[in-house]
Amino acid sequence: MVREQYTTTTPGTSLERPKNEYIYKIGIYGWRKRCLYLFVLLLLIILVVNFSLTIWILKVMWFSPTGMGHLRVTKEGLRLEGESEFLFPLYAKEIHSRVDSSLLLQSTHNVTVNARNSNGEVTGRLNVGPKMVEFHGQQFQINSKDGKPLFTVDENEVVIGTDKLRVTGPEGALFEHSVETPLVKAEAFKQLRLESPTRSLSMDAPRGINIKAQAGNIEALSQMDIKLHSSDGVLLLDAETVRLPKLPEGTRGGPGVSHGLYEICVCPDGKLYLSVAGLGSTCQEYSRVCQ
Repeated sequence: MVREQYTTTTPGTSLERPKNEYIYKIGIYGWRKRCLYLFVLLLLIILVVNFSLTIWILKVMWFSPTGMGHLRVTKEGLRLEGESEFLFPLYAKEIHSRVDSSLLLQSTHNVTVNARNSNGEVTGRLNVGPKMVEFHGQQFQINSKDGKPLFTVDENEVVIGTDKLRVTGPEGALFEHSVETPLVKAEAFKQLRLESPTRSLSMDAPRGINIKAQAGNIEALSQMDIKLHSSDGVLLLDAETVRLPKLPEGTRGGPGVSHGLYEICVCPDGKLYLSVAGLGSTCQEYSRVCQ
């Protein structure tokens, strides 16, 4: 601490002021000054390096007032041009491509699209994997460009809204249960075959069943019986020629000339058989065929 001394004098007397015994220099000198300059120089170097790195990052990442690289910020949202890779889940309200290009979603494992409600619960999921495409939801529907439902699937039924369902597989279509359709038709110059290998085949219709072959034959093959039943109507065979080639032949009746003609007889149980024609009826009620 520096102590100041004050000397009082009377008028007419003179007193010499004492000389300062100590001189204090204000400032930083010596090695402290050199360290300070070195520190300031180091700060300037760090500032220049940081500024250069910032400029380099801005240039490499293509930062601009409208976005970064191929990513542009517009009024409608974010616009991304080119190919992009996402390492974590992407949350978006709408994803669409440009008008003149298609939208491609690609992954080395699978592509999963989830729909969530306000509570965060998954209400619908579409999973495209390497071996199958899975959909989890209450209903799956495919619409046409006009909004018409083409294919609808839910827990109760499968609805196909197209005018025609075409099956091109060599084995056809396999149905484990009943099928309801107004028309079953084969392609042009192809055969239509309805088959039940181990069970029965039933065709029901409230107003009628129409089986038609415009340029071919109709064959009905069965290991056991083929039954044609009409509850309120008649069984009508309308053709130019009706042939029953394998009807059994009954007991020959009395002598006569048949000229190769036969008579169709009916047993009491409805069974048909042939009998050699004669001048009169040759059908016998107790023929061996009816027994």
